[in-house]
Amino acid sequence: MRRVIILGSTGSIGTQAIEVIDKHPDRFQVVGLAAGSNAEALEAQRKHFSLPEAKAVLGSAAATVLVSETEADVVINGITGSIGLAPTLAALKTGKTLALANKESLIVGGELVTSLASPGQIVPVDSEHSAIAQCLRSGSSSEVRKLILTASGGPFRGFSKEQLAKVTPAQALAHPTWVMGQVVTTNSASLVNKGLELIEAHLLFDIPFDRIEVTVHPQSVVHSMVEFVDGSVIAQASPPDMKLPIALGLSWPDRLVSVSNPVDWTKSHSWQFEPLDESVFSAVRLARQVGMAGKSYPAVYNASNEQAVMAFHQGAITFDQITELIERAVDAHQPEQELTLESLLAAEKWARDRTDAQIAKAC
Repeated sequence: MRRVIILGSTGSIGTQAIEVIDKHPDRFQVVGLAAGSNAEALEAQRKHFSLPEAKAVLGSAAATVLVSETEADVVINGITGSIGLAPTLAALKTGKTLALANKESLIVGGELVTSLASPGQIVPVDSEHSAIAQCLRSGSSSEVRKLILTASGGPFRGFSKEQLAKVTPAQALAHPTWVMGQVVTTNSASLVNKGLELIEAHLLFDIPFDRIEVTVHPQSVVHSMVEFVDGSVIAQASPPDMKLPIALGLSWPDRLVSVSNPVDWTKSHSWQFEPLDESVFSAVRLARQVGMAGKSYPAVYNASNEQAVMAFHQGAITFDQITELIERAVDAHQPEQELTLESLLAAEKWARDRTDAQIAKAC
């Protein structure tokens, strides 16, 4: 019986994690819940699991305390944004397995996070990185030639720069494959999410950036691939369903029974792969640059994006200006020599303030 803390319990990842746990009551016991602001939904979840009031909390600060002070085996971090960094660090410091859906905390924290983690302590919950982790079981690390991240291409696949300038917030939220929150869905439309995942893949699997590729796969059935030195490519495929990587995050390295429906091989399927047009979707190119620079550059990339996404949905900027604002912040950033939590938080604040100032000028 694994004791589980769910962070972001009322969001998309959290609610699906609860569905998985409810179907496997013999395998998991929920011992703590944390949500951002939905107190009513959190209270219903607390009653569902018969938890004491102190074990169902609101806010990232309270979530960090919950993780630090609660005996548990697994923490699933489904918080959106860099506010998930402190709970991530708390989980690692206390030796708990971290089922990580909050990619921003790894990207922003960088070496602070990876240096705390024991081998195998971080289990990825992003579908792409879960797929890579599964594929890597097919060979040794010395046999890996490259990682291949798949991207759906989002709702604007095939658009020109001119077309991107005219898209609306409603269009950006109409993802063709996945149902996600506002920030992640917008990031998927801009390909910023794939840029973040590129950095995440480097940090999780210790593969150089020049050996990590992105290919566009609109059907989102092949979730990612690993190419080995002999030329063999191992892919992980399943119909789009986040419950599969969530379940693996909870039970890794074991698999749970009947979590997701497999591909129906009695039917015909056409799977398409095409190169990413980085001249239009420059967020991936920029993320590669940022990831190679390291230090607090990824924190600036992420923080600037969060401010720009908010401004886009408020009607203050156009969609194409999201990536432009990120690039300006990255180009202007002067990182501290020593990477500490304080320097990362300062870099984030600088990036948010600078991006907000740039947005104000655009209005």
